[in-house]
Amino acid sequence: MLRRTEYPAAIRDLIAQLRQMPGVGPRSAERIALWMVRARGDQPEQIARAITDTRQSIHACNLCGFFAADEICEICADPSRSTDLLCVTEQPTDILPLEKTGAFRGRYHALGGKISPLDHVAPEDLRIKELVDRIDREKISEIIFALAADVEGEATTNYIVDLLKSKPVALTRIARGIPAGGGLESADELTLSAALSGRTKL
Repeated sequence: MLRRTEYPAAIRDLIAQLRQMPGVGPRSAERIALWMVRARGDQPEQIARAITDTRQSIHACNLCGFFAADEICEICADPSRSTDLLCVTEQPTDILPLEKTGAFRGRYHALGGKISPLDHVAPEDLRIKELVDRIDREKISEIIFALAADVEGEATTNYIVDLLKSKPVALTRIARGIPAGGGLESADELTLSAALSGRTKL
């Protein structure tokens, strides 16, 4: 029986490691690994250095949970931002899309997930205690919830709202509805329902 020819162990290991990255399938992992092995310059080494440097220097902001090189991130350190407005998101990665709109000039608080019993994520696994501590410590007048419009997102929002009912702070959520340029025929029932209940006065 003929023995199947394979890449050397080091390349096989590199392919296996690359496959653990999100969005990288077996063929992509193989192509990237072979490019790294055959590259003429030092670009693979530069990539490796950038990965190591980022892993060592970037961590979660002590206040909001966004990515930071110092104790707090650039958003939290910005003195021009409103300190009384706080937008609660599910993940740190949800902050950037909101920032790109330029519509919000307050600060943020990323929970690090949402309550999901099926995934064994309980309230104590999230940054909910830190949120309550911030409200007690900072002069926050309004909390805007910007969590996903799914069952877990709703459960998380409702859980936190119940916790904060006794606090002297306004609790709101971002409006949901028809996207810009979208028609009614392409919207699902949940979106249409949210659009109707979140209607604004003209």
